Amino acid sequence: MELKIFRSTWGAQGDMAACVAQLREAGCAGLEARLPMDAPARRVLRGSLQAEALDYIATVFSGADVIPRQQDGPQVHLQHLARAFDAAAELAPRFVNLLAGNDRWPLAAQVDFLGRTQALADAAGIACAFEIHRASSLYSPWVTLDIVRQLPQLQYTVDISHWVVVCERLLDDPLDDLTPFLERVHHIQARVAYAQGPQVPDPAAPEYAAELAFHQRIWESVWALHLRKGYATTTLTPEFGPDGYMHLLPYTRSPVADLWQVNRWMALEERRHFERWSQHHLSQPHTTAGP
Repeated sequence: MELKIFRSTWGAQGDMAACVAQLREAGCAGLEARLPMDAPARRVLRGSLQAEALDYIATVFSGADVIPRQQDGPQVHLQHLARAFDAAAELAPRFVNLLAGNDRWPLAAQVDFLGRTQALADAAGIACAFEIHRASSLYSPWVTLDIVRQLPQLQYTVDISHWVVVCERLLDDPLDDLTPFLERVHHIQARVAYAQGPQVPDPAAPEYAAELAFHQRIWESVWALHLRKGYATTTLTPEFGPDGYMHLLPYTRSPVADLWQVNRWMALEERRHFERWSQHHLSQPHTTAGP
């Protein structure tokens, strides 16, 4: 099984040429980036992806942005997604990483909406992974486990940092059995959280060793399940970001770390981590077919 690492364009500085040079140097295979909803921007992105031979993961928000408009109900989200899936098809992404729904909807509405969303993606011929994320339908591990039971066909993107913040602890209690969810994870977003925040200042810092180890255990669980399913490729995107995630010094608001260097470290560390893990696990026989 091969690990493909992607670069997120969230908070990226500079033009596409600089972005590509950085991702190549960090050993990334492609971009994970927002899907442009206007046709000229899609043409530019498609040209860049083709010229640089980059793989692409498209990020889509059913509510048109990370925090959905509170007045929009499921039908408005579905109408936006129908347009977004058609637009995504023009760029032939590896899959769509979807932040879907609104955390304020009742569970029955969440289940109905997510089932209809999957049907829309299937009709458009789009592979779709639903990202766990605060403010979305999948803001909580306990709500998500209910949804998994009712919609076992869905696949997910795991960014466990969101659930660490929602639960205000590392989810390592013996009662925290996330197996039914992890069995359906398709993609990893690699950011390290701590109990009171979605992003540690520096994942290499020794004071956050316990947090890093917890997140890496989750990622190892996903790799093991992918291996068992027969995945030829497993994907991971380091996703440390700005916008209130990066710690800032008071008064000057200067970032405490360089955003790209943090993501670069995460990419290189997870390459090393995967190689360590695979030395043991990839020698084990597996027979189940998968993507």
